Amino acid sequence: MYMSAASAKPVPSAPPSYEEAVGINVNYPHPYPIPGPGQRPDGKGTNLPPHRGQPPPASNPITVQTVYVQQPVMFYDRPVQMVCPSCNQMIVTRLSYGSGALTWLSCGGLCLLGCIAGCCLIPFCIDALKDVDHTCPKCSALVGSYKRL
Repeated sequence: MYMSAASAKPVPSAPPSYEEAVGINVNYPHPYPIPGPGQRPDGKGTNLPPHRGQPPPASNPITVQTVYVQQPVMFYDRPVQMVCPSCNQMIVTRLSYGSGALTWLSCGGLCLLGCIAGCCLIPFCIDALKDVDHTCPKCSALVGSYKRL
C-alpha cells in the first residue's frame, strides 16, 4: 500500500473483499464446522465403525440371477426379429397367410356389387387382405398373429 501525500490514509492497491466491505470480521470462527477432506458435511467421517454386536459379514458366494425382460412384440404384416419364447433363439419370424374376417367381408362385398362370376374370389388371392401368422423358422412354433379385423 502506498501513502498519499495529501492524507495519511493508505491508498489500497485492490478493492476490499466482500467480508471487509460488508463488515464481517474474518477472524471470527465459522458458526458451523467446515468439513475437512474425507468428511461429510454433517461432521461425521466417511469411515464406518467396526461391526459391534454383529458377526462380521460371511464370505458366502453371492448368486446372481440375470433376468431378461422382453418388451412386448407387436406383430404386423412384416417379419419381426425377436427371441423365440419356445426355443430361446434370436430369430426373424416366418410369415404364413390365412383367410380371415377381412377376406370374407371383401368377398361378400364383391358379391353384393354383382361380381358373382368368380371375381368375388379375388380377395382370397391377395395377401394384403389375409391374416398373418408369425412362426419360428427353427422350431416352427407359432409366436404371434396379426388379424386384419
